Amino acid sequence: MKLFLVGMTVAATLASAATAAAPAGSIEGRWSNPKGSVVVDVDRCGNSWCGTVVSASAKAKADAREGGTANLIGTRLMHGFVPDGRGGYKGKVFLPKRNMSAGGTIRVLSANTISVRGCAVAGVLCKEQNWRRVR
Repeated sequence: MKLFLVGMTVAATLASAATAAAPAGSIEGRWSNPKGSVVVDVDRCGNSWCGTVVSASAKAKADAREGGTANLIGTRLMHGFVPDGRGGYKGKVFLPKRNMSAGGTIRVLSANTISVRGCAVAGVLCKEQNWRRVR
């Protein structure tokens, strides 16, 4: 009985350590904005993470063109994202409808949801969206 309890304690300790070491979720993968009009592939680019548009609706493409972004497909919407030391990531987001970059953050909410936030002026004029994993 004593050996069984020791074995259970070791197993519980190992399971706990594995759970603590495993990340809550990764920002790598394919993500869709809330409307489903844009899909971005987030992957490593050097020492950071970047997100490139891999598909977009006709309306999203037209809105981007009106803003000055001729080709939405292939455009990097997220770049230079690095861990912020608080469990999230910080970097830059590109706003194709405005043809401008802004400071941004990404937080993993679950394995299939991230929160993407961009602020045009240091914490002012911000927009936050929850993106869902599509692959």
